[in-house]
Amino acid sequence: MQQHQLAEGNLPVFVFPTELVFYADEQSSHKQVLTLYNPYEFALKFKVLCTAPNKYTVVDSTGAVKPQCCVDIVIRHRDVRPCHYGVYDKFRLQVSEQSQRKALGRKEVTATLRPSASQEPTGARTQDEERRIKEQFADSEFFEQTAFQTESRPVAGGPSLLTVLLGLVCMIALMLPTLGEQESTVPVYLHLSVNKKLVAAYVLGLLTMVILRT
Repeated sequence: MQQHQLAEGNLPVFVFPTELVFYADEQSSHKQVLTLYNPYEFALKFKVLCTAPNKYTVVDSTGAVKPQCCVDIVIRHRDVRPCHYGVYDKFRLQVSEQSQRKALGRKEVTATLRPSASQEPTGARTQDEERRIKEQFADSEFFEQTAFQTESRPVAGGPSLLTVLLGLVCMIALMLPTLGEQESTVPVYLHLSVNKKLVAAYVLGLLTMVILRT
């Protein structure tokens, strides 16, 4: 029976929670955690897909879960503009066996951004809202988070002019003679102490890290 379920891709997937709610005015709510459980006797691979990956950052969107263990998947909302209030997005968690590519099972989780927790309506979600969400996701397209993030970086991105100029200044400072050197054609007032060169090297290292991340 288990083999039939695996072949048909109907393996139950256990994820908590099944709905993510972000609040624009609460910074702490911009980071949510999905917990994926593996109650089976074999390891599972997982992949996280999203209908709007440009709005979210998923830490470790692919990975593995050991038998009878669980993993936490961190999801951050990175675009809390008012135009996204009330819009329902969807995450899909696909699982497969370590040695297979075919998805054995999947689970979908809704995500929405709301302006404030204090404005939350009391009571359960209305039937009309439930129907609208189901219709919205009837033919949803899901995208891989990592691939989309790589492509969505701004074309004009990169280090700023100020960063580049500051880096050049530090490099020039490191090339100048050290204070106390006798054989040098550079004027004495351009000789730098060891401490100043250490500061220049430290700043240059920080700038290099910033440039690599942009």
